[in-house]
Amino acid sequence: MRPFTIDVPQAALDDLQARLANTRWPEQETVGDWDQGVPLAYAQELAAYWQRDYDWRKVEARLNALPQYLAAIDGLDIHFLHIRSPNPAARPLILTHGWPGSVLEFLDVIEPLSADYHLVIPSLPGYGFSGKPAEAKWSVEHIAAAWDALMLALGYPRYFAQGGDWGSAVTSAIGGHHAEHCAGIHINMIVGQPDPTTMADLTEDEQAYLARFGWYRAKDNGYSTQQATRPQTLGYGLADSPVGQMCWIVEKCHGWTDCGHEPGGQSVGGHPEKALTKDAMLDAVSLYWLTNSAASSARLYWHSFATFGFGEIHVPTGCSLFPNEIMRLSRRWAGQRYKNIVHWNALPRGGHFAAWEQPNLFVGEVRAALSQMTL
Repeated sequence: MRPFTIDVPQAALDDLQARLANTRWPEQETVGDWDQGVPLAYAQELAAYWQRDYDWRKVEARLNALPQYLAAIDGLDIHFLHIRSPNPAARPLILTHGWPGSVLEFLDVIEPLSADYHLVIPSLPGYGFSGKPAEAKWSVEHIAAAWDALMLALGYPRYFAQGGDWGSAVTSAIGGHHAEHCAGIHINMIVGQPDPTTMADLTEDEQAYLARFGWYRAKDNGYSTQQATRPQTLGYGLADSPVGQMCWIVEKCHGWTDCGHEPGGQSVGGHPEKALTKDAMLDAVSLYWLTNSAASSARLYWHSFATFGFGEIHVPTGCSLFPNEIMRLSRRWAGQRYKNIVHWNALPRGGHFAAWEQPNLFVGEVRAALSQMTL
């Protein structure tokens, strides 16, 4: 392990400005909402802000104010934040992001959580400042084993794990395969399958889940099909066009946040800036652009999108359900996989990016769940 400092070359920022200035735009969409994707007018507005007003150095400085490291794990450099709590009774907790997320999602929860937890916040392989795998082996289960090795190397023989999106999949795999070290997990996306024996007697929550997930499959999952089948082909376009990379991510900041959609998230209403600021979204977009990680991050879908979400989990589990989450399994459905649920709560607001959108609610949920678990 060695300390790490982010220092994006000015030439990379200058190149970004030049590319933004020379964007070739498509024609306007033929509908009056987001049903065909990011509207042209908003894409142009956000790109102009990125070119003229946005300052990458602010978020770079914010990250560099935190202890950052690179650890060589199974031949790959893994970037992570490691914030030790001043509390002598603090317990270790590893937090894992998803796609199109990054460690940036957790910046606003570090201070309150580090009052009681030693925090380890890694960048997934191929994401952010972690290395890009050169071998086709970095599945969810492989990442879970790497995270377990990282925690042991840091001196944490027993620890807790938390995650959403791919972080939920990795966290669940840690709980399922490394229970000798993992004392419990908390997830804000419940990854599992509906129970087919209950389909004749669905609760209101289950009906809402099926409607939400049905909309996702019909209208919102094209990104996952492309990333799970042809991530390399997609990467050429996103690596060459900052506006392409921007819209690929911002579309999800619209569709997956709690930003004014109708209940269930099935409409194309709402606006992403009701949930996240321009700067917050462009921090995430810039991280993907400046690290050229469109293809390398997408490959996790190629590895694991068709296979995650299975296998029983017996460690104590906390589940937090935010209203505009993609997957909101009912408790009886979740119980088919998570056999020891000790915390279950539905929140009044928030979406897929829980820590990013609603840091205070997220912190409260993590505390409530882990307070019922012991090392």
